[in-house]
Amino acid sequence: MIVNNARFVVSAPSAAKCPADAKRHEYAFIGRSNVGKSSLINMLLGRKDLAKTSSTPGKTMLINYFLVNDEWFVVDLPGYGYAARSKADRAKLEKLIKDYILNRMEMTTLFVLVDSRHAPQRIDLEFMEWLGENGVPFSIVFTKLDKLSSTAAKKATEVYLSALMERWEELPPVFRTSSADRRGREALLDYIEELNNLPLE
Repeated sequence: MIVNNARFVVSAPSAAKCPADAKRHEYAFIGRSNVGKSSLINMLLGRKDLAKTSSTPGKTMLINYFLVNDEWFVVDLPGYGYAARSKADRAKLEKLIKDYILNRMEMTTLFVLVDSRHAPQRIDLEFMEWLGENGVPFSIVFTKLDKLSSTAAKKATEVYLSALMERWEELPPVFRTSSADRRGREALLDYIEELNNLPLE
């Protein structure tokens, strides 16, 4: 797939405020704070500063919509697991994220980002289990692979997937990416194009 154009549309403070007339496929991106989500979205869409990046983890507090090729949406969800937030803010974000994931019919799939440099984190594993329990379609996207050597990257992702296989009978689609060297871009876009050809339920 070729991305001809991409533009910011709206920031929604809740799932109920998401575009009401959006009879288009939506591909949502989520992960722990500082996983490189905004950088990945920018790389995927070929725009340097479309999704706002920050050195401060946990900055995204809204559901951000980007319209791609005037046909489908990329949805930037807030990051989870940022301990410095207040208890009230964490509860608010958890409700926002779960309301969107469980109730947004236009969401075709959820891309769950994990930092390839780290061992499997309990918060990520539990989040994926929750997705499975609720029948939410999702894919795993390893990020920041440019930070590791080829050998280390292969080992890290194999260890992670082995840990998942202890809990799962079958793995979801897996993508290996780097925003720095654009690794995995074509694979992600091809997968999205494939899903775009499916009817919205």
